[in-house]
Parts: sequence; C-alpha cells; structure tokens
Amino acid sequence: MPHPSLDSFFFWTSGSEAIEAALKMARITTGRQNIICMQGGYHGRTFGAVAVTRSKSLYTAGTLPAMPGVYCIPYPYWHLQGLPPSTPSSTLVAQSLYQLDLLLAQQTFSQDTAAIILEPILGEGGYVQAPPEFLQGLRKVCDQHGILLIIDEIQSGFARTGKLFNIEYSGVRPDILVIAKGLASGFPLSGVVSSKELSDKLPPGTLGGTYAGNAVSCAAAIAVADVLVEENILSNVQARSADLLHALNKLCDDPAISPYILEIRGVGLMVAVEFTSPSSPGAKFDPVARHESPIALARRISNVCFEKGLLILPTGTFEVIRFIPPLNVNEKEVKDGAAIFAEAFRQVVQEGTSRK
Repeated sequence: MPHPSLDSFFFWTSGSEAIEAALKMARITTGRQNIICMQGGYHGRTFGAVAVTRSKSLYTAGTLPAMPGVYCIPYPYWHLQGLPPSTPSSTLVAQSLYQLDLLLAQQTFSQDTAAIILEPILGEGGYVQAPPEFLQGLRKVCDQHGILLIIDEIQSGFARTGKLFNIEYSGVRPDILVIAKGLASGFPLSGVVSSKELSDKLPPGTLGGTYAGNAVSCAAAIAVADVLVEENILSNVQARSADLLHALNKLCDDPAISPYILEIRGVGLMVAVEFTSPSSPGAKFDPVARHESPIALARRISNVCFEKGLLILPTGTFEVIRFIPPLNVNEKEVKDGAAIFAEAFRQVVQEGTSRK
C-alpha cells in the first residue's frame, strides 16, 4: 500500500461498488453528508458513483436527480480552466485550490463536508495527471477541516503509471483508497482500503454482499501480485512508457500533422494525445479552438486504427485518444502500435472534413 496507515481491507466485485462503499464509509465515520468531487472525474455509473462523476453528462442523462450533497471543483487541467496547454502547473493548482476555498466558504460548510474524492490522474476525463502540489494542497485542507481524502486508483493502480499506485508520485496519504481493474486483471474484484481506526467505526453489517471478495477473484489477485514481482512489471512499464512517449513526441516534428496536436501527456502506460478541434465543448470561448481542424479527430483516428488492427479509444469530452496497453507489452508492439497510430493520423488529416 502507498502508506502504512492503510491496513484495513474490504473486497467487493466492481469499481462502482467500491466507490459506493467509500462514500458510505466517509459519511458514517465523519457524521457529515457532503462530498466534493472533481470536474472531469469518473467514478462509476451506479447511483452514488455517478453522482460524483463529472466527465460526461451522458452518464446521468434521464436519471436525475442524483444523490444529493455533492459539490464540484475544477481539476487542474488547462482545458477545464479555459487556459492554453502552456499554462504553468502552479497556476492551474492555484486556480483549483482557490475554487475549493470558495466552495467551502460559499456552498458546503467544512463541518458538513465528509470527503473529497478524486482520481490522481483523470481517466475518463482525459488522462490528466494531477500535479503533486494539488494533491498536497488537498491533503492540507482535509487535515485542517477533518475531511477525508478518497483516492480513486481503480484505473491507475497496480503499476499502470509506473509506480504501484499513482498517488506515490505526490507522497500524499489517502484516508480511503479505492482499487479494482488491475487488482485481479479482469476478474471481478475491487477493494476499499483504509486505516483500521477508520473502518472500526463502521457498525457491523455496514458493508457486505453475496459475491464480495469471492474466492476465484481473490486467487486471481494473488496470481497478479506474483506476476508483478516475478516478471518485473514496473520496470517494463517504465521502459515501454519511454518508448511510447518518444514515438508520439516525434509526431510533433511532422509539419503535416503537428498543427493538430495540442498536447501529448501521461505517465507510465496511461498516455494520451489531445488534438485541436473546431467544435469541442465551449469552442466559442476556447483559446485553443482551431476552426480549420478536421472534425472529430479522436473518433475518426481510432476508427482507422481499428481497421488497421490497433485498438485504442477516445476519452473525455475533448478530442483525446488514450493509450492503455497491457503492462507486459513489449518494445516491438509499442513501436508497431505507434506506427499504426501515426499512419491513421496522417490519413485522417489528409481526408480533412470530407468524412465525419
């Protein structure tokens, strides 16, 4: 675990269930109701989890009102703050923490606030790494007001970003850590991790479920843990990350496609390319909107990649493609995948606006 205080575990089956458990735990143990989440964050599609999800309005379409008592601040992502990609991270962090201070002063009193929940690197929101200073700032606010810090590592945990947990890059201690996905690598298993001091405050029977911590999935998780060590997966992730980022950054030297690249970002094997767009949300006010850009670049490039044998997906509401290959991907596979992506990118740009 990323901190020795995280010594109490409850295993469930899905990431959304684990988020529900974390929210429930926060409300019961603090005696408070309100939750602060992040604009761009994704935590699941069940009732409580979707209430703290702010990556796409599609996820709550036709189902509102969602769980009450949820408030939101902007993640330190330049696009959410209407700023250019060159904006210093210190400015983005200051703006987000400023909005948190305003939120506590204007909308949710600190003594009514149970928890702040976030992904240390946005997943569905566009693969944006939170600067360490932002996470450290949140920890300071939580300590000052008795608010719990819930870190969602469902997508980023278990070596995905080059450390066992992404939160390790900041040195910040979570009060509650939520895990899934890589925990059992495809088998239905998730977990809520906290201190025993915190979990002991839950009345017996607070958390539970027929399939919680089922034996087959737990056996798979043990096997995954063994492979992570025996096959030196962390070293492979770090090496292949360097290969992938190098290949993608070389595209910035190609004058035919570089004008359409806004940012190449990521850590470990959680990497993204963001493209220019004439019609992304807020394009009328967006300082980086490029009205001569081909439309729907992310979707069109991913479709061409699929035709050529490469599976990648768009993510978020802006024009972003994510790369999230298996942790044991080899050097040749990364090279081949990057070449297919570059070929697809050039093809779509040449087609321009002739296809949608």
